[in-house]
Amino acid sequence: MKILLPFLLLASVTAGEARWPQFRGPGAMGVAEGKNLPETWSKDQNVAWKTEIPGYGWSSPIVWNDRIFLTSVIKDGEVETPKKGLYFGGERPTPSKDLHHWMVYCVDSRTGKILWEKQVHESAPPSSIHVKNTYASETPVTDGERVYACFGNVGVFCLDYAGNELWSHKLPARKVRNGWGTAASPVLHGDRLYLVNDNEEQSFLLALDKRTGKEVWRVPRDEKSNWATPYIWENEKRTEIVTPGRTRVRSYDLEGQLLWELGGMSSIVIPTPFSKFGLLYVCSGYVGDKTRPVFAIRPGASGDISLKPGETSNQFIAWFQPVAAPYNPSPLLYNDYFYVLFDFGFLACHDARTGRELFGKQRINTTGTSGFTASPWAYNGRIFCLSEDGDAFVFQAGPDYKLLRKNSLDEMCMATPAIAADSLIIRTARHLYCIRDAAAVR
Repeated sequence: MKILLPFLLLASVTAGEARWPQFRGPGAMGVAEGKNLPETWSKDQNVAWKTEIPGYGWSSPIVWNDRIFLTSVIKDGEVETPKKGLYFGGERPTPSKDLHHWMVYCVDSRTGKILWEKQVHESAPPSSIHVKNTYASETPVTDGERVYACFGNVGVFCLDYAGNELWSHKLPARKVRNGWGTAASPVLHGDRLYLVNDNEEQSFLLALDKRTGKEVWRVPRDEKSNWATPYIWENEKRTEIVTPGRTRVRSYDLEGQLLWELGGMSSIVIPTPFSKFGLLYVCSGYVGDKTRPVFAIRPGASGDISLKPGETSNQFIAWFQPVAAPYNPSPLLYNDYFYVLFDFGFLACHDARTGRELFGKQRINTTGTSGFTASPWAYNGRIFCLSEDGDAFVFQAGPDYKLLRKNSLDEMCMATPAIAADSLIIRTARHLYCIRDAAAVR
């Protein structure tokens, strides 16, 4: 099903502004520029189009010019709907025996029309997932010529922009903690595709040739299950592959050699790192742990740079906050401020250069809201936090807590949106929305 509003037909897409090629966009920052980006919407207001996407997936959409790519998995037979909230008891230890279809979709960003759909795999699932997870939770990545879709415990699939499969690389089915399923997305740099597979049996970091899918190198990791997407850190010293982990944060060079490592993370690791002001920001904040750290790390480190007891900084750790990190959402750095959105509906802010707290946990007005999983984003001097109920809370950016409004779609949301060409692309449980400011494009 697709709903198209007339004003979008008058809008043009500027190529230079229409690229959101990976999870959280350029630099994994979740920040966009553009004077006409929407700040207000509802299910009836500023919706340029709405397209039904078959199956389920919490992967984010990605955008390259006039094309949106996203993944989904369709199950034959009865479907258990993903559930909201943070809770125990959602484990499904025995995988379904029903046939599933692993899909990649290409959508026209101007009209919402599905241009093509490609089934890349078909089978009963090789492993189980938590009822809050999906079999399509890894966000694809694109280089403008090909789209690379990763499905944990199944494989990596490279498609051209016409939907033709160019190559595939099988991933072994490994046990994941409590049968929760996988979620870490792949990243591109140069001619290589990098991905982390941290599981309960045999974890590894893998580099593939993006043109052929052939393995360039593989490094074993002394880690158990993690769900954090790796980050390519291009700093003043070198380029590094940063991989958060529950045992250690580790950084590797582009050939897989270990550069430095850091202990002290929480027991479940999900947020994606990013960098600004010459610092790398990495964190983990499982709600059941007393330690929920944020680290700001300087470039050039080697060996073990872990803090000693009582330390809050050292030669390579610029600042450290012991209990400031989120669980599911990645933090957000916008202008000079480091924002943390907590799953239970709180927002906090720190000085990004020093770590100094500017405002502590502030309760978002979340009456009836089950929680937050999607990562926050920013533009136009605004911070946006999307709840699992589909309510986007809009804040004034800055060192003071100021809630401006709430925009509601009344649909379940866990995927982090994409931003491109003056449009906000939001994935809900069943639909893909294009949100545009109608007044700005008349």
